[in-house]
Amino acid sequence: MGKFGFKVSFKDKSSKARIGKITTPHGVIQTPAFTPVGTQASVKSLTPRDLKETGTQMFFGNTYHLHLRPGEDVVEKFGGLGRFMGWDGPTITDSGGFQIFSLGDRLEEKNPERTKLIEISDNGVKFRSHLDGSLHYFTPEESIRIQHALGADLIIAFDECLSYFLTEEQVESVLPRIHNWEKRSLEYHEKHSKGNQFIYGVIQGAAFKDLRKISTDFICSLDFDGFAIGGVANAGESKKDIYSVVEWVTPELPEGKPRHLLGVGEVDDIFEIIERGIDTFDCVIPTRLGRTGFLFVDPKEGNIENRFRIDINKSIFAKDQGPVTKDCGCYVCQNFTRGYLNHLFRSRELLAYRLASYHNIYFINNLVEKIRDAILNGEFKKMKREWLGGRI
Repeated sequence: MGKFGFKVSFKDKSSKARIGKITTPHGVIQTPAFTPVGTQASVKSLTPRDLKETGTQMFFGNTYHLHLRPGEDVVEKFGGLGRFMGWDGPTITDSGGFQIFSLGDRLEEKNPERTKLIEISDNGVKFRSHLDGSLHYFTPEESIRIQHALGADLIIAFDECLSYFLTEEQVESVLPRIHNWEKRSLEYHEKHSKGNQFIYGVIQGAAFKDLRKISTDFICSLDFDGFAIGGVANAGESKKDIYSVVEWVTPELPEGKPRHLLGVGEVDDIFEIIERGIDTFDCVIPTRLGRTGFLFVDPKEGNIENRFRIDINKSIFAKDQGPVTKDCGCYVCQNFTRGYLNHLFRSRELLAYRLASYHNIYFINNLVEKIRDAILNGEFKKMKREWLGGRI
């Protein structure tokens, strides 16, 4: 097994953007880095070889879903998440908290009351599976036990994903419980870890600056190996809110530990969060969009208004003999036309989903690689201006 570590090798002089590397038992991650999400040990429609070819460095698995099926005991018998799915690179798993609360805790804007699908106590959360209604109970200790069995290189402390619609008073009232859960997560990990997994603490507090400060101070007082910023990808939260939260939190984090932003990754987001000091981030957007026919394009055709994407389902692409986007070196753009992809989607051919997802993952990974180069060359602000226009 390799040794875990993180080192910042370069800092941008005009922003908080930085270049670094995370060393894990299964490889090195050059940062900043995008992490594709594979909910059930699979980035939908793509093989591990595809992931390597698209420049993916680390894979993100979901504890909630893997616990429900096939079960952490099955994954452990296969040698852990990576071996189970045939991926030999670094892996990261979440705590299951986001899925428990997003799938089982339906909050309405005008009446934020919890349904009977979950039951929260200071000790943990009882919830029913969205698959078959079976009853499950996650405590901080159980979440970490499951993640130990899944065997990811990086794991995340158990927390509660707070709704954007909660008031400041409501968020303040639950932060102590969340912090206690995370402290217990760390204590269990330190007692039972075999030394080959590394744990991140999660900073919560919704869109309230004072509460984010409280959460940051508490989580940083504990001996976590890295930090994740959570609760910024909930429905209703604006991009301004997301960037503000990152701007509040990152200056308070230790320079020598990695920072992960949970659930954010559109093109404009990538520039904004890297500029504010984020090292790694995960998002389902590239594959979720790909499966519906939305494909990323570069600034020659993409912009803030069209969100750097085209809808390949549209009839205007039916006879288009060009690639998805010019100057893209991915397998899809080098071998297939827009017209062919349009045909695949309109015919509902399964190949459509693979090719679109492949292109989108490659596009985002390639964008982040270009951003790393721009930071090293002192041209990050210039590149951001070329992509986003006047948004500096």
